[in-house]
Amino acid sequence: MLKFTFLIHRIDGMSREAFVNYHRNHHAPLFMSIPESAKYVKKYVVSHPVNADAAFDAVTDIYFASMDDFNTFFASENYKLKVHPDEQNFFKLDEVISLVCEERTIVDTTK
Repeated sequence: MLKFTFLIHRIDGMSREAFVNYHRNHHAPLFMSIPESAKYVKKYVVSHPVNADAAFDAVTDIYFASMDDFNTFFASENYKLKVHPDEQNFFKLDEVISLVCEERTIVDTTK
């Protein structure tokens, strides 16, 4: 499984509280509302630092079974017409840092 991590900054003028609220309660449900999410996304996590002086305002992790699934998802009309236009409403698109990782769990005592 591939994990795509996106490190994002909120837009200028948006409070941290408003950013977190928008990300969790508007954008995340919008992201999950398109049928491609159910088909291709294996796990979707949004995280927000607890310390106010963090280098980024959020970390988004999206897991896909393959690079083909990732490419198909982000090339879909639903993503391009419904989800992507919403991103500029709360984060700086030109400052996103992304990583593609193959995650291996070493210890997980939560299960």
